[in-house]
Amino acid sequence: MSGVRLRRLNRWQVETVREDLADLYVESSRAEAGEEHRGREAFLGRLAGDVRRLGFSLLIAEDTAFVGCAYGFPVPRQGTWWQGFDGPLPQSVEQLTASGHVFAITEIVVHPHTDDQEDLARKLQERLLTHDHASLGATTVDQTDAVALDAFLSWGWQDIGAIRRPSDPATLRALVLPLEPRTPTRPDGLTHEHRTQRPD
Repeated sequence: MSGVRLRRLNRWQVETVREDLADLYVESSRAEAGEEHRGREAFLGRLAGDVRRLGFSLLIAEDTAFVGCAYGFPVPRQGTWWQGFDGPLPQSVEQLTASGHVFAITEIVVHPHTDDQEDLARKLQERLLTHDHASLGATTVDQTDAVALDAFLSWGWQDIGAIRRPSDPATLRALVLPLEPRTPTRPDGLTHEHRTQRPD
């Protein structure tokens, strides 16, 4: 991690380095031979969609080149991000979403030759969430990706259930990371604002 610095990019800067970010994604993915181009195009499509979202935020990690990135956006108060959730959404998560205090991390990429991949990934997600003053982090992980799932759980994320989206054939695990202190009355760290309003 020595020599690696984290830097936030604005939308215009992201646009100028999108091909470099796609290269980083391909080099970091475990894609089968011959599938790299498809994975690259899918990554660029996701990035293009997310960068237009209100509150989009992206961090890069770099030394002499990009070695990692993480990005996301505040979850809309209407709760559309949770579409496809299996069963009722936990009340505390629903309340925090309605009050605009949930930030979704939609991508974390770390180059496989980085000295400590897991430590850098954790630092990227922590810095991204700290800057955006959220009360709750949210993300989804393909339930077949045991490595990623175990990593998130080891960082304190909680698995709250499954999400099945029409645009994605995979079953995703919905994970949340409470950013409030844990207390005896709130051992899971999930709190909500008393002034929370449910979406219309």
